Amino acid sequence: MPIDEALLERMLLRESVSEFLYREADLLDERRYTEWLDMLAEDYQYSVPLRMNVAFGETDAREETRAGREICWFDEGKETMSLRVDQLNTGLHWAEEPVSRISHLVTNIRLDAVELPEVAVSCRFLVYRNRVADETDFLVGRRKDRLRQVGDSWHVVRRELLLDQSVLLAKNLSIFV
Repeated sequence: MPIDEALLERMLLRESVSEFLYREADLLDERRYTEWLDMLAEDYQYSVPLRMNVAFGETDAREETRAGREICWFDEGKETMSLRVDQLNTGLHWAEEPVSRISHLVTNIRLDAVELPEVAVSCRFLVYRNRVADETDFLVGRRKDRLRQVGDSWHVVRRELLLDQSVLLAKNLSIFV
């Protein structure tokens, strides 16, 4: 049976991207935030739009806010993320004292567009957080990433999270998703 070289290359590319995303999840779970920052491109942009409840048949454009134009849970760049990491690394962050126990699960990883050195990736995520004795949060949703290949690795250039809840049930968003 002949080998489809293009299919093989795409499978290897998806495996490389998947391994990168799994490593990123591990770094976040282990609170290795400074190492995680190194995985972000200097022009990194992160957004978490608000989700709206819309009636059946209404356009999808009304279901979520737009980064850069409307209010979002987050709409920030690498500089702001670095400040958040600096604050967490002090050990004096009120929302993370004591620290949360966190598990990031990443699944359904797909390559949406390949224009090397960049790829557009979509996936689903589940982030579980437990604090103190009885505070538990689940953040579930869809994620759209743009990754840039740098040497043998990847950097996250753009990340958009679409949470599957219109009302945030967590007390805070002091963790990275």
